[in-house]
Amino acid sequence: MKNTPEKLNYHHGDLRTTLLRVASEMIKEHGIEALSLRKLAAQVGVSRTAPYHHFKDKNALLCGIAENGFEKLNRINQHGFEETHLSPHERFSRFIHNYIRFASNNAELYELMFGRTIWKDKNSTQELRDCAYPCFQFQVTMTQQWQQQGLLNVDDNALRVSQVLWGTVHGIAKLFIDGIYTDNSKVEEICDYAVNMFLADNKQ
Repeated sequence: MKNTPEKLNYHHGDLRTTLLRVASEMIKEHGIEALSLRKLAAQVGVSRTAPYHHFKDKNALLCGIAENGFEKLNRINQHGFEETHLSPHERFSRFIHNYIRFASNNAELYELMFGRTIWKDKNSTQELRDCAYPCFQFQVTMTQQWQQQGLLNVDDNALRVSQVLWGTVHGIAKLFIDGIYTDNSKVEEICDYAVNMFLADNKQ
């Protein structure tokens, strides 16, 4: 990222979008702690007070960034689930691979979406909750359908199955993001093993 302010062309209505995009880039390069509304204003090339018209403080800004992340993840999940030309097994496999790929490719964003910065101290905004909760609920909906299709090896309590499934992919993603697993060439293989763990009778 350039060290000089980024003189961007934007209309009044899309300044919020620009702020979120540039803030996401700053987090990716320098981390959450290095981000501030003042630095963001300088990077975008607006007055110091301009960001406050859209975000009352840094926490609101972080929640806005996380909200965008959940919207993106939900779109990925929905797109994969709606690929009806694929078999249920292929769509389930696509879900696990896509989820871990999203986390790995957006490590700083993923950490913000699911980390203690927002959730541990109950700093989430209503707008973020309205976006994050449906994202998980859609996973429950997918799980219910996979169960109805006889794909999964547990055929009841879709909520609990979804929680365990999410815990599995989240755990795998964190192991790579945190550097516990350093051989990224094994990601796809581990994803395949995770898929087979959940399949009923190892169905193909």
